[in-house]
Amino acid sequence: MQMKLPRGTRDILPGEVEKWHYVERVFQSICEKFQYEEIRTPIFEHTELFQRGVGDTTDIVSKEMYTFQDKKNRSLTLRPEGTASVVRAFVEHKLFGQVNQPVKLYYSGPMFRYERPQGARQRQFTQMGLEALGSNDPAIDAEIISLAMSFYKELGLRNIELVINSLGDKESRLKHKDALVAHFEPQIDEFCADCQVRLHKNPLRILDCKVDHAHPLIAKAPSILEFLNEESTAYFTKVKTYLDALGIVYTVDPTLVRGLDYYNHTTFEIMSTAEGFGAKSTLCGGGRYHGLVQEFDGPETPGVGFGLGVERLFAALDVEGIELPAARDLDCYVITATESAEIKAVTMVNELRLSGFSAEKDYMGRKVKGQLKDADRKKARFTIVLGDTELENGKGKLKNMQTGEQTEIELVAVVAGLQAARELEGENK
Repeated sequence: MQMKLPRGTRDILPGEVEKWHYVERVFQSICEKFQYEEIRTPIFEHTELFQRGVGDTTDIVSKEMYTFQDKKNRSLTLRPEGTASVVRAFVEHKLFGQVNQPVKLYYSGPMFRYERPQGARQRQFTQMGLEALGSNDPAIDAEIISLAMSFYKELGLRNIELVINSLGDKESRLKHKDALVAHFEPQIDEFCADCQVRLHKNPLRILDCKVDHAHPLIAKAPSILEFLNEESTAYFTKVKTYLDALGIVYTVDPTLVRGLDYYNHTTFEIMSTAEGFGAKSTLCGGGRYHGLVQEFDGPETPGVGFGLGVERLFAALDVEGIELPAARDLDCYVITATESAEIKAVTMVNELRLSGFSAEKDYMGRKVKGQLKDADRKKARFTIVLGDTELENGKGKLKNMQTGEQTEIELVAVVAGLQAARELEGENK
């Protein structure tokens, strides 16, 4: 039987994985500049965490989670998103008691949802995200949006659009909820079964239903912006003022919602507008939430964050024709001209590696010409040729593969010799 990948998963092979490393380094670097610290949480959690944290009216919980019983019949679930796990860790480890507030965390890792695989949507996918917990300041809403926009621009994306909205505070949302129920209820039998369930539980979810998105009642639904009280309006105005001050262009979309009860105030999405996607494709989504920490038995704590899909990011890069660095650096390839030079080559490569250089040698029994071709394929900056004469004289032939310049290098001081050659190369550029 030929073993193959499970549907909805993929292998990331050498040549491509280096691009992932590059994206991860850029995200890590930007998060650290914004003073976010990394957190790593388990790949699986107790199922109740996601039922309470994501919401049982969402497609994620009702249809898409990978849930299983362990050997003691405890219900566990492969994490479908990152926020719930981060907030659980925030409460469990009492990070709310830290001196440094707000607590600013970022994460990256695999998530799992049982969906129909298509394009950049897989059943195992990678999500990067961050959460800032402990601050009510609208400036931090603008900060995380700025971080996300900076990340995409650092990678070279040009065709991106920021869309924002406000969900208001609890009072505003309750008034909007009543208006939505009154709007949809007379014709709710025209909507899918899921929307009929959502009507009284969480009517906001009807607005982003994948099945009924084209229904005319959705386009005519009451806007949350019509129900914002004075406090909520002032908060949203401050967020927009900060974005304006940062020079970040945005569009206000009253239909943009986050359908969970604990979301409030700012919500946003960053979309690719590149032609290859056809319709706009959401790359990143986030917003402010109050109540989630309390849901996990922590103290009243405001939060704001976002999550972005890495596979969707690569799709956007491909559409815009952006190539990320994929080559690995190879400082030196040690070539053996005779069998007697093999032991010296092994020890030399090891010495170079332990001294901080990337180094390689032949392990396939190739002739000198074949080793030179291999060094060229691997884009080695230098080669050192070892044979009987070189071993006798204690000097190898050092060649700069870019310029073709060839010199001698002392075998007892190969590290210092290669370092000097590399410095000279830098001066000549």
